[in-house]
Amino acid sequence: MRALFTNIYYSFPVQLLVLHLRSNLFATLVWLFLFLVVSGKVLQNFGAQYLFLAPEYMGSVGFWSFFIVGLTYGGFVMTWNLTTYLLDAYHFPFLASLARPFRKYCVNNAVLPLVFLVFLLGAHVWFEGYFEYKSFGRILWESVALLLGTFVSIAVILFYLHWTNKDVFGLFQKPPRMPLKLDAPPGRRRVEADDTARREQEWRVDTYLAENLSPRLVRSVAHYDKAVIQRVFGQNHTNVLLLILLRILALVGLGLFIDYQVVRIPAAASALLFLSVTVSVVGALTYWFGRWRVILAAVFLLTYNFITSHDWFNHRNAAFGLNYEQTTAEYSLENLKEICSPENVETDRRATLEILENWRERATADSGAKPKMVLFCVSGGGLKASLFTLQVLRHLDRVTDGRFDDQTVLMSGASGGMIGSAYYRELLLRERLGLHSNPADTVHLNRIGRDLLNSIAVGLVTNDIFLPFVHFSEGEHRYVKDRGYLFEQQLRENLSGAFDRQLHDYRRHERAATIPLLFITPSILNDGRRMIVSPQGVSYMMAAPIALEEPDAVEIDAVDFGRLLAGNEADSLRFSTALRMNATYPYVLPSVVLPTEPEVELVDAGFRDNFGLKSATRFVHNFDEWIREHTSGVVLVQVRAFERNLQINDPGGRGDVERIFDPLGIAGQVISLQDYEHDNSIGFMYDLLGPDFFEIIRFNYRPGEGAEEAPISFHLTRREKEDVLRSVFQEENRAALERLENLLSARQSVERLEVPN
Repeated sequence: MRALFTNIYYSFPVQLLVLHLRSNLFATLVWLFLFLVVSGKVLQNFGAQYLFLAPEYMGSVGFWSFFIVGLTYGGFVMTWNLTTYLLDAYHFPFLASLARPFRKYCVNNAVLPLVFLVFLLGAHVWFEGYFEYKSFGRILWESVALLLGTFVSIAVILFYLHWTNKDVFGLFQKPPRMPLKLDAPPGRRRVEADDTARREQEWRVDTYLAENLSPRLVRSVAHYDKAVIQRVFGQNHTNVLLLILLRILALVGLGLFIDYQVVRIPAAASALLFLSVTVSVVGALTYWFGRWRVILAAVFLLTYNFITSHDWFNHRNAAFGLNYEQTTAEYSLENLKEICSPENVETDRRATLEILENWRERATADSGAKPKMVLFCVSGGGLKASLFTLQVLRHLDRVTDGRFDDQTVLMSGASGGMIGSAYYRELLLRERLGLHSNPADTVHLNRIGRDLLNSIAVGLVTNDIFLPFVHFSEGEHRYVKDRGYLFEQQLRENLSGAFDRQLHDYRRHERAATIPLLFITPSILNDGRRMIVSPQGVSYMMAAPIALEEPDAVEIDAVDFGRLLAGNEADSLRFSTALRMNATYPYVLPSVVLPTEPEVELVDAGFRDNFGLKSATRFVHNFDEWIREHTSGVVLVQVRAFERNLQINDPGGRGDVERIFDPLGIAGQVISLQDYEHDNSIGFMYDLLGPDFFEIIRFNYRPGEGAEEAPISFHLTRREKEDVLRSVFQEENRAALERLENLLSARQSVERLEVPN
């Protein structure tokens, strides 16, 4: 048994694995990262595992998407082999005596690539069968595509190396008589004063696997010339540099033509290309600079940060449609006070009161009775929030026989929920303009649930990392293409051009109360204020009403986007850009920089108000007298893509290191803190309007029995989509539908709704 263990341990595959764990930590951690991503242990909330388990190409998951992933995986494997061969071949001088040494190295270095490939195939089979309900035949076909792509890529690279590399027999004619004493690469060279140092450099290997996978004994190479053997190992230097260059060119080329769908390869393929570049660059730096590589990397990062901090090399994301050539708007407390002046507030309040009067005429057209005012507030939550919000709106319309649409005054919220709300509102507008659009049609559920993650990931890897340099025109202005641009393009394509409008296109329809008002409220990173984006003047939303009478009593905590950027063509803002600004999840989408002085940076609305209640509360506070006089009360409808966290964490069992970070734990409770604050807002509205004038109705997405909660991602599996859609039929949500039906005096019964199969 001991002999068997010794034979296994000193075999070439095992010794290579041990060497990687000891000396090539970065190259090994890349494999660990891939395992964790595919298993969903890291980046799960971003949906990163979907990029590998269900890669999308040209709008579908199938043979070609898996084939392309296979091609890039094979390229990644060969890059990893070349890089580690460059770094570690000198440990194994016997390789130089073998025919086709690099090919044999690849065979013996295949443990990690093969284990990961088997793991990926197993995860893919389970994922596609369980989450996507695909047949075994189709899953098998996709698996064959992945294997075929991997084989083709490896075969092509090996074929190239076969003609560019030579073994020791091709480099000299006569056997040398000089003893062999191999040197380490330049970055690892050291003076060998005795045989002990030489033995530390050379690793013991007793057997290796030949290309037919049969074990062979290692033979001595002491009779070979040192210089010739170094030439054998040194041939791959050029190949490594060539692969780095080709992959960088491939990524840049993909970014250059990113508007064309055929060029948008699966995000997993782009990620593997990027990892190939990263591994080879780190390997090259390690080879040439050794221990100095850390210092060199630090200097590079500092230099890169310094260069990109200047305007002439700065590619920050812009709000498409705005004019960045004009004199920048002043973002200062003095200017905010001027925007929020009593004159502006009064002007905007009067304009909104006219909208409310138009709304009242529409809402009372049938009955003549005072209508209920509906405020619709939605949470963020990625694609599941968009899908759940649209599903709730469809059924609210059906249950109330259209009264919900007529009696809704304001929509507000964050991230994905607002995308769903805005889409429904656009469909409602088209229907009322006679454009034959039915908001209740299930085709819209299919559209809103389509993948958005792949385009974001492709843009990040192929474009943003290498500094975006491709531009596009919007009107008379030019902007840089990046993953934010790709997100908007994909969103427009998914929804058949639904958001192909500018902000001002909705102004007259909102004023006529043809559609509800919609406040988009991204957070301002500079100071935590909210930016209120609306085609209407909303200066009255910038501070509590008391600010008009007691200016120093409260701070201005919001900004009227239209008034602040009036000189920068605020009305021309792309509506899709406004929605994206509201959904700028960290790292997934780029934060948006506005043409102000100093620059204002916008991020996800969820940082300040993930549920839209702040906007609803302030709106009611401004118009409470009109509401009491002209309506029969306010109905606050809240749609949440996730439940409140009612669990109490136990801080016990933590070590001293963990306790150091305990005071920072409150930062991770942002949503819970907002829930507590919003409870106060609801209590405030209740006290302001009175018990007879205020109702709150909640719709919550809760995973069905046995189902896992859908992630906060821009990709949903088929199973997750069905679970989200079914959630509206859960008991508490059906009760909420029935309660709203009674409040709005609807004629259609909740019992008539059928749960889908």
